[in-house]
Amino acid sequence: MTGFLLGRLAQAVLVMLVMSVLVFLGVYAIGNPIDVLIDPAATQAMRAAIIRQYGLDLPLWQQYGHFLGNILHGDFGNSFVFRIPVLSLILSRLPATLELTVLALLIAAVLGVPLGIWAGYRPEARSSRAIMAFSTLGFSVPTFWIGLLLILFFSVELRWLPSGGRGPVGPLGLSIWTPEGWSYLLLPALNLSLFKLGLLVRLVRAGTEEVMGSEHVRFARAQGLPESQVVGLHVLKNIGIPIVTVFGLEFGSTLAFAVVTETVFNWPGMGKLVIESITSLDRPVMVAYLILVVLLFVVINLFVELTYGFLDPRVRAR
Repeated sequence: MTGFLLGRLAQAVLVMLVMSVLVFLGVYAIGNPIDVLIDPAATQAMRAAIIRQYGLDLPLWQQYGHFLGNILHGDFGNSFVFRIPVLSLILSRLPATLELTVLALLIAAVLGVPLGIWAGYRPEARSSRAIMAFSTLGFSVPTFWIGLLLILFFSVELRWLPSGGRGPVGPLGLSIWTPEGWSYLLLPALNLSLFKLGLLVRLVRAGTEEVMGSEHVRFARAQGLPESQVVGLHVLKNIGIPIVTVFGLEFGSTLAFAVVTETVFNWPGMGKLVIESITSLDRPVMVAYLILVVLLFVVINLFVELTYGFLDPRVRAR
């Protein structure tokens, strides 16, 4: 286990180094932040002073060297627009995105796993066909369009829920402590969960159909075990690895790229922050955000691989 962890950590360091170069070069190619930072009426002396202040007069490799050295000391620089440390800015938006992501994935998991198992257990039933048709809609309909429909129905027509923004926050910067906070959270979480729900339903249904035809399930039935134990002990356990894999990756992608939902519902999370940074050419925020996203996926992949060992003894042996 120690050797496995050391090998994965070495790979993670290499991946982070390569991705930091790619991210830095990619962001450097997006526009010129000087056009945003400096007033067009500024003199040449003022313009040169600001360029030197932000180190934009240095060669690209020196700018990357300074950036990498600062990261190793936990310093991602200051935002060009907000004039505060980038890491503090991103962490201030993290609770909003985190609670939105967790609630969306909980909705997808609580509904998607049992619906997928039922669709695979009774594939010819009308209810199963209806479930699969619904999952297809979750894949096909654009997220922003569903969000607009939710706002039109629940906010404009019924006036049950607010159309956007974020309610009052409590401890840890979360809005789940008050009913008003939940009212702001439900619509964007539901919108964000629909694609994940459709994905989980189809994945679990395919795995259930495959496992239901296996020999060990037929043997369990021949022993006279009730169907609840057959499904709970033999089917669900055997489809656990693909569920964990998809759930882990979807958690990372949802946390990192909930951009459309946060924009439609004006949710002040990290996705909305990165859109604002791209619009204003705030390079330090864009670079730091993407580096943290890479780190997030590296950590999630490591956690998923370790979880495999708990679910499947054959993985532990390897």
